[in-house]
Amino acid sequence: LKLIDLLSQFVHLLYRFAKMGRRSVSLQLFVAGLTVGVLRCAQPLSCHTLSTKRSGAPGQLAFVEIEPPTASSLAYAAAGVVVGAIAAVAATKKSSKKGAFKVCVCGGAGGIGQPLCLLMAQNPHVQELCVFDLTLAMVPAGGVAADLSHIEAKSKVKGYAIDKDDKPISTLGECLSGCDLVLVPAGMPRKPGMTRADLLGVNAGIAKNIVEACAKFCPNAVVGLIVNPVNSVVPAMCELYKKKGLDPRKICGVTSLDIVRANKFVHELTGAPVASIDVPVIGGHAGATILPLFSQVPAAKAIPADQIPALDKHVQDAGTDVVNAKGGKGSATLSMAYAGAKFGNAVLCGLAGTETTECAYVIRDPAEKCELPYFASKVTFGPGGVKTVHPVGTLNEYEQGRLKECVTQLKGEIDAGLDYAKTL
Repeated sequence: LKLIDLLSQFVHLLYRFAKMGRRSVSLQLFVAGLTVGVLRCAQPLSCHTLSTKRSGAPGQLAFVEIEPPTASSLAYAAAGVVVGAIAAVAATKKSSKKGAFKVCVCGGAGGIGQPLCLLMAQNPHVQELCVFDLTLAMVPAGGVAADLSHIEAKSKVKGYAIDKDDKPISTLGECLSGCDLVLVPAGMPRKPGMTRADLLGVNAGIAKNIVEACAKFCPNAVVGLIVNPVNSVVPAMCELYKKKGLDPRKICGVTSLDIVRANKFVHELTGAPVASIDVPVIGGHAGATILPLFSQVPAAKAIPADQIPALDKHVQDAGTDVVNAKGGKGSATLSMAYAGAKFGNAVLCGLAGTETTECAYVIRDPAEKCELPYFASKVTFGPGGVKTVHPVGTLNEYEQGRLKECVTQLKGEIDAGLDYAKTL
């Protein structure tokens, strides 16, 4: 073997490990490569060329003749060391933003907010976590932050609270400035007797105050809305961003809980490993607008066709099942926090340079030829946030029928959000 081949292998390993973000490993390899290069160059003899002359019997280890190094081989060796250093440093710098993101959870002291903050504080991509809520919250945001600051995680946690009459756009400059991701599990749950229009009027106002502040202090942040009704709130907030000249695809409706539930239910029916199941859920995030595409999941092919409608309905009504199980004293807070953290991790991985795909409810580009202007499907997140919004793919006959039902209901809910946006 030639020395240049040896060094080339080191350079290749350096690049691969550094690109994967294993900075310490890449530096160790560089030091090893440098040491080998220096020692080989300093020795009077080098493995520059090995002859194939045998001096032993067949099957026995043979002695080889070693030629002295030439000037060109020394030059190649030195060049290899330099290239290795450049590759290692460049690749590690490229991944240096991993684990250095600022995240804010608005509504962080609530039923969803607290467990969501706990999960985000443990995320390796989070350097700084801001917990924001109103002073009227049952648990002070500062107390949640103090509690989380004791866990074994590198993230720095700080709490922020404002009075209900204060405007986030005037008071949350320090909290939101520099944020890369803002998760919003804020708003009030639907109460008995409330119509969707009533709920929209209350929660869209809450979302508006936060989104306006994001537009001012962190316009490049991805904003994940966990504010019901998501199907209407997201269009309204996207219109707000468009009026301000900002990218409406920074606003995403978090629908991950529908995917999480569909995955778990398929696992329970089939016994397939949960990690191997990824059910695309398209449409919206309420009732019949939730459309899981079981036909696109290999593990679900083992489920008899006559059981799919019931499974579909199970995913749609899962939130109600939790409310009933809690006796009306709560809703899906823990599973929603898990799903919100799953969405958050996908965004952060994308921002860090590892493209990651997760279903989300976003504005559609006319070129995508989607039937509605807002629709949930698989979304790939990259360094700039939303990179690619994927088509829904092939649907079977049952799913095609369900899609028509989904579109009919979702259109009305989108229109309600757009009507609200006209009042902003």
